[in-house]
Amino acid sequence: MNGYSSHTSMWVNARSERFWVKYHFKTDQGIDFLIQEEADYLAGVDADYHQRNLFEAIRRGGIYQAGGISQLDAAGADHALCRRHHLPIQPVRPHQGLAARGLSPVHAVGRLTLNRTPTDFHIEIEQAAFEPNNLVPGIGLSPDKMLLARLFAYADAHRARLGVNYKQIPVNRPRCPVHSYSKDGAMRVENVADPVYAPNSKGGPQADGARYPQVEVWHASGDFVRAAYTPRKDDNDFVQARALVRDVMDDSQHGRLVANVVGHLKKGVSAPVLQRALEYWRNIDREIGDRIANGVEGKGAEGGTMVIRHLPGRRISSPAHPLGPARNRGRDNLGPCGRGPAHCPP
Repeated sequence: MNGYSSHTSMWVNARSERFWVKYHFKTDQGIDFLIQEEADYLAGVDADYHQRNLFEAIRRGGIYQAGGISQLDAAGADHALCRRHHLPIQPVRPHQGLAARGLSPVHAVGRLTLNRTPTDFHIEIEQAAFEPNNLVPGIGLSPDKMLLARLFAYADAHRARLGVNYKQIPVNRPRCPVHSYSKDGAMRVENVADPVYAPNSKGGPQADGARYPQVEVWHASGDFVRAAYTPRKDDNDFVQARALVRDVMDDSQHGRLVANVVGHLKKGVSAPVLQRALEYWRNIDREIGDRIANGVEGKGAEGGTMVIRHLPGRRISSPAHPLGPARNRGRDNLGPCGRGPAHCPP
């Protein structure tokens, strides 16, 4: 599968030009999926299927994803339209016709590679603390209200879960020296020498604003308020979902979408909630909404039984297995649990 940053970041180049960007991680392995019936079955008989698949693929040579960035506005971060329209987390931006919409194509900037399985799941996974306020020079934030809230919420959650010194845990520790006047707190492991206050006359570290000016900044022309985004005439609660359904999905994806929604709505949803759900889907796309309604009411083939495919890369010993014999469509079989050979020997 591909991955996307959701939030918009600011990138500043050597000429101090600022641009809004989103991150794209495009898979080299192609995109594959389980239909609902396959996922339901595996959840009951083989819940470690995906972890085993990932584990064994890494063991056989690594998983590679191409990385790229999409510049959201050719006019840069000072362009007013980009500032108020492209920044929220939800917009759908199909890669077709980017230039016609004033957007730059995706630029390749690097690669993300998964080439190692954690040796200790607790140390390296459960204690990992990711937060969007961890930034390097040249990368800044956007005025996305959800992003700004997460700057505080993520770090606060880590302090509650792992303690105030969570950044000293090896998996979270910076790779380069970081100087601060932080001290004390539960489970602190790094020694702190005097002085522990600033400014001081002991020659302690201090910020050098002249050498490292803050260039990742933006300006607002209005008041900062606690309120929802101001509605735009070309944007509402359904525009982005409609773009996903009409501009990105193909007919086969429409069929799976309808079948999945119908399957959930037929599981005892009360009449008032059902009517609102159907209204929402018709607001997104009338045809899709009608297909969902017909499926719920049993007037069409939507939501019917689907044939379970043969899943690739599975080790199946019984010929009577409902998923059929294993076969390989280019996806590796990844290991019993994804936690390393000690946990899941061959």
